Amino acid sequence: MTSTAVDLVVASLLVASGAAAVLAALGLVRLPDFFTRAHAPALASSLASWLVTLASMVYFSHRGQGLALHVWLLVIVLSITAPVTAMLLARAALFRSRRAGEDLPPPFGPGS
Repeated sequence: MTSTAVDLVVASLLVASGAAAVLAALGLVRLPDFFTRAHAPALASSLASWLVTLASMVYFSHRGQGLALHVWLLVIVLSITAPVTAMLLARAALFRSRRAGEDLPPPFGPGS
């Protein structure tokens, strides 16, 4: 593959990643409450991070001696930490909403 073709592939992956990040930001602005806003950036930011990782893999594989798999560490760490962080934020928001007396479904538990 020529250097120009690799540059075009990497550039298109990075532009697609930026578009996904913009879509995530629009979801944050347009949706009404925390619980619906949490869904918008989840998929879009995951897609954006995968596209940046793929662009890095293509770039460093072409620049180096062989297939560059070290960039997969980034997406592995994000795949582990992002859902855990989102779950903790959602639980904290649910706890605050219940303490504020908002009308929410009852918590799960024995006898529910």
